Amino acid sequence: MKIYLASDHAGFELKEQIKAYLKERDFEIEDIGSFAYEPDDDYPDFVIPAARKVAEDPERNRGIVLGGSGQGEAIVANKVKGVYAAHYYGGSLEIIELSRRHNDSNLLSLGARFLSKELALRAVDLWLRTSF
Repeated sequence: MKIYLASDHAGFELKEQIKAYLKERDFEIEDIGSFAYEPDDDYPDFVIPAARKVAEDPERNRGIVLGGSGQGEAIVANKVKGVYAAHYYGGSLEIIELSRRHNDSNLLSLGARFLSKELALRAVDLWLRTSF
């Protein structure tokens, strides 16, 4: 499994924390950007390339994208054929499990403004551990 990460300015800090978490666990990752906090960047510039990478091998590749709410990121990612993006910004973690078990999501869109680091890492861990 290869995991592609992407975020805009609103998700940048949390993306970096998730990236460190995944590296510590020896996941193969590729950061698509942004690579620095840029308040004027635009999420499609990063999310679309990440979604396209997932779509190259949708059964093996995964994507984790972040934005303020995660909504726009999920909408844009779902426009890429072969991508099934799930959206999470808090509440029951069961929705994460169901997105994998029932819908075979291959991209997770997180709302960084609504998630603590701890909850985001729990969501990522559950999503990656749950099979279809």
